[in-house]
Amino acid sequence: MQFFGGGSLTSVAPEVTPSPAAPPGTGTGANAQVLYVFNRNGVCLLYREWHRPLHTLDPTQDHKLMFGLLFSLRSFTSKIDPTTAEKGNLGVPLLPGQGCSFYSFKTNTYKLNFMESPSGIKLILITHPRTGDQRDSLKHIYNLYVEYVVKNPLYAPGTPIK
Repeated sequence: MQFFGGGSLTSVAPEVTPSPAAPPGTGTGANAQVLYVFNRNGVCLLYREWHRPLHTLDPTQDHKLMFGLLFSLRSFTSKIDPTTAEKGNLGVPLLPGQGCSFYSFKTNTYKLNFMESPSGIKLILITHPRTGDQRDSLKHIYNLYVEYVVKNPLYAPGTPIK
């Protein structure tokens, strides 16, 4: 899976550099590249991108792959959790807050930051790999989501945010 360039077996443009240059201030978390907001059913409610040099997939495919990646990582982290004896079956959906969770992972080209709310809303913020911890930023985004989307009487739950 290729998000932001780099070499892979199916790379279309081999002349692309593996990672864009980090702008000043990336150590403090000022370099967001892509934001996803999913509901508990896997519907992408919001997708915004600020810096994404390669567009290798159509948006629908991209959203399905991202949600599938999150589903698999959550399932995997709960199965290898050393603190619980009940492991269940790999691939069985977990309730929000159930099992072990992860907050981020990093590759040489991007860092994926993740937060899941108690209601099952999943926030994904993709940043430069040298960006610091984004949990506070994701909590702030979630608070904005609750304040301006959930509390809006004109918003129909489960529909994309416009």
